[in-house]
Amino acid sequence: MKRAAIATFLFAAPLFAQSKVAQSNVAQSNVAQSNVTPPAAAPVNLAQVADDAIVLDRVAQASKRDLPADLLKRIVNEDIDALRGKRSDGTYDYATFERFESGRTSDSFTVQPRADKMSTLELKGAFIYRVILEVPTRRLLVRKNNPVWVERVDYELMPQGSAAPERQTIDVKAWLQPGETKPLDLPSIGRQVTVHVIASADPKAGYGNLDLTLVHAKIVDRPDSPYIDAVESAKAVLRALDNNDVKSIRAMAQRMRDTLGAQTRNAAPVIATSSPATPAPAQSNVTVTASRDAATELEMQTELQMIEDLLTGSESERREGLDRLHQLIRRMRR
Repeated sequence: MKRAAIATFLFAAPLFAQSKVAQSNVAQSNVAQSNVTPPAAAPVNLAQVADDAIVLDRVAQASKRDLPADLLKRIVNEDIDALRGKRSDGTYDYATFERFESGRTSDSFTVQPRADKMSTLELKGAFIYRVILEVPTRRLLVRKNNPVWVERVDYELMPQGSAAPERQTIDVKAWLQPGETKPLDLPSIGRQVTVHVIASADPKAGYGNLDLTLVHAKIVDRPDSPYIDAVESAKAVLRALDNNDVKSIRAMAQRMRDTLGAQTRNAAPVIATSSPATPAPAQSNVTVTASRDAATELEMQTELQMIEDLLTGSESERREGLDRLHQLIRRMRR
């Protein structure tokens, strides 16, 4: 008996030790995944952003109703990403994603009636906080749509600051009638989100159309960012580009350049643009000699006009308008 017990112990001891080591490794892996730190952002190249502001000013000055708006927007958006400290995973050092709508990713699906299995609809998106199921009233723009049975919604969500995906199921188990909309809020804003909708149609009525929409979260700049003034000026440039407002583009570009401490770089090029053979327009002379206070006042007027437009829009636009109004008041108090 003693020999059998000793033999059993000698045989089981290595297996027990391996099991303990495996459990320890799993625990360490789980801790490591839960304590994942976000990747570091690339250093902000302030000199390049300041040079881009000079380019914006010069191009706007030389434009004759042929402003390359798409190219300039691309430059400004890259500068905004740099000033926000964009990381490799799409997050930022000096900005966060909040539950305000900034855009949508949508797709329309045809749900066939099947007796053997249900249809699986898939849609992916980045920085998503809401899923919207909608059955349109019409299909093919003419025929009336049919109800769609939604069994459940499965989603895989990669949270911000984590390498471990979250998987969850939302049971719907309901018929969505034509014209009906069902929003589903996710528990957190997903850096990467994959949604699967399990649905079917009525065999007697025939197939139905279902629209699946993912709502993107909005980027909100942190008020303690060291480059908040330059970012706000760059966003004002984007709004001025949408309105083809050359005067505002130049004023905001100059303010952006001055905020980054590059006033001396622009002195010689701006003076050299005037030619003695052809007199410069009055607008060009006024803009070159404009003071910083005038540029600040113009920026405030542009921002207030944008806030007024947002406050008269939809519910999401009104929330954005209030957010911008609060940010403007905080900047004025400093």
